[in-house]
Amino acid sequence: MASVTNTYARAFADAVFSGHHDSDKTLQEAQAVAELVAGSKELRAVWETPSITAGQKRAVLDAIVVRQEISRTVRNFVAVLIDHRRINFLGPIVKQFEQELNQRLGFTEAEITSARELNKADRSTLEAQMEKLTGKKVRPRYSLDGSILGGAVVKIGSTIYDGSVKGQLERIRQALSN
Repeated sequence: MASVTNTYARAFADAVFSGHHDSDKTLQEAQAVAELVAGSKELRAVWETPSITAGQKRAVLDAIVVRQEISRTVRNFVAVLIDHRRINFLGPIVKQFEQELNQRLGFTEAEITSARELNKADRSTLEAQMEKLTGKKVRPRYSLDGSILGGAVVKIGSTIYDGSVKGQLERIRQALSN
């Protein structure tokens, strides 16, 4: 499955860059289609059923494209997946496509969890620190978790930076027990 998702994600990214399309808009549209497919058992059934012709499947896709105002690039990509019977990989392909775009544009994703809602100044400071640390532009995703008591926990890839009060208390507890 990994080779399928990587192959299609790279090809889609190549098409977006060679056509000079807006990568953020294309990603948002692809994510919207993936969410629509993931949320509709009926749509998945239509697109995954071999007895329904590719033309009929594309007609359903075209109706969605018109209703959701999806670009021709995303429409064509989804049509390729339908034609090659890879539509069941759409969600993972879109996730890999996002990672491919981030890599090509020099971005890294950061999951930032804080105990309270951070204001603009706090977010800017934290993002600047993460950019300095990684050497890349950061695309943050913020979430709240009151159990960390204060501070923040940042996850970039598989690396976790724990600046939370809960984490500090845990480190103190371990130091005292040693």
